[in-house]
Amino acid sequence: MLMTTPAGMALANTLRDMGIGNEKVLTVIAQTPRHLFVDEAFSHQAWENTALPIGQGQTISQPYIVARMTELLLEVEPQHVLEVGTGSGYQTTVLSQLVPSVCTIERIKSLKFQARRKFNRLDCHNVVTKHGDGWQGWPSKGPFDAIIVTAAASSVPDALLTQLKVGGRLVIPVGEQEQLLKVITREEHRLVSQTIEMVRFVPLINGELA
Repeated sequence: MLMTTPAGMALANTLRDMGIGNEKVLTVIAQTPRHLFVDEAFSHQAWENTALPIGQGQTISQPYIVARMTELLLEVEPQHVLEVGTGSGYQTTVLSQLVPSVCTIERIKSLKFQARRKFNRLDCHNVVTKHGDGWQGWPSKGPFDAIIVTAAASSVPDALLTQLKVGGRLVIPVGEQEQLLKVITREEHRLVSQTIEMVRFVPLINGELA
């Protein structure tokens, strides 16, 4: 069982002061051991509100943006979620405590295996992983109530939009030099896009596995 720590409580309070209002998200952030998801050399910074390198040119996102994207996702009360970009597995672990089913795709095989070991260690048994191209989503596991993308796409991938249920929501950073966090909701006959804020992510690579 994951336990809240003083460092976790301090981080949750920081995020609350920054405008994160979903108390379930804050509780999960407080009890998810972020130090397990960073390189040992950066473990002393694990509970700070900052992005950190995890190797392979990738990063573990700033806790604020993890919390913000998660609370945006939860507004549609999803039961079945796709995450594009497993990375360290931290965002996945946060999601796994808040939704019944999480599918997560990672294009870098070594990161996928490392994250899978962490999910097993933390008893995240509602997570399934795949080594693959996130631009294509995971059609055989869809459609999804919500999709979260943890890297910046140059444009919104059409494949992800087609894998959303009606009423479903895609939370995705879009852009290259200037990146904007967007929420796209599938309605019966149209897509509705909302811009949330400026962000900074590593790029979402299209069609290149490692």
